[in-house]
Amino acid sequence: MPDTFSDPVPSPCVQRCQLDADGRYCLGCRRTRDEIAAWSTSTPAQQRAVWARLIAEPLPADSFCPRCGAGFSCGSGGQAGGCWCADLPQVLPPDAGSNCLCPSCLREHLANAHRQRGLPPPADG
Repeated sequence: MPDTFSDPVPSPCVQRCQLDADGRYCLGCRRTRDEIAAWSTSTPAQQRAVWARLIAEPLPADSFCPRCGAGFSCGSGGQAGGCWCADLPQVLPPDAGSNCLCPSCLREHLANAHRQRGLPPPADG
């Protein structure tokens, strides 16, 4: 049985390397500049500590709702590992060229579209 504390710790890098506006952390993996610079010489315990911090912190908003302006994370949070919106009823085709709506506005949009068609509002997935 492998000892997980001696196994190599994978890098959090997601190949989307871009520093935030202040140059303090990567927008892709969310590590600080110091954590990135020290990764290859860090001990496994130090690397696991970085992972623990990344996992404990909430994901930053990467999208903003064009209706209400709320920030939300797009592409994750769903029950099957995909986007949270995949858990909602798949009853309407997306509007061509539109941006994603936040969870609240998308639910409202689905309910309104059903009412306009004389249908009962969809149940959440």
